[in-house]
Amino acid sequence: MSYALFAHFFTGNKNFTAVRNISRALTQNNIAVMRFDFTGLGKSEGKFEDTNFTSNVDDLISVAEFLTKNHHAPKIMIGHSLSGAAAIYAANAIDSIETVATIAAPSNPSHVEHLFDEHIDEIELDGEAIFDIAGRKFTIKKQFLEDIHDQDL
Repeated sequence: MSYALFAHFFTGNKNFTAVRNISRALTQNNIAVMRFDFTGLGKSEGKFEDTNFTSNVDDLISVAEFLTKNHHAPKIMIGHSLSGAAAIYAANAIDSIETVATIAAPSNPSHVEHLFDEHIDEIELDGEAIFDIAGRKFTIKKQFLEDIHDQDL
């Protein structure tokens, strides 16, 4: 049996329908899947507004360490959207990863800015802004913008 980590999309959670369906299909093919919520999302601890791309990469590395210590080292990393880019970054720091699969991953983490374009000036001026995605409100801080601009795949 192989073990995989599945990283949900930006502002999503581990129980999103596509994440569950893909995980179920992998499990039916003898691949155990560890789904988790990034810091500040779903049932995780922390505040979303204090996270950024780098903290998402760190979350992936921490989950891989947990899986290795408590079960088996993951060989597969799966990431959806911005988390696909995070999976590529994190895989370089996780020796056991042999395969990275991405779903609609951007070539650059700053791609996610289009989700809150109209709030960029407010973020730059006030240090943060609240925006809406699919009827849910999220706060983005200036540190998030700075962090995604510091990344390059």
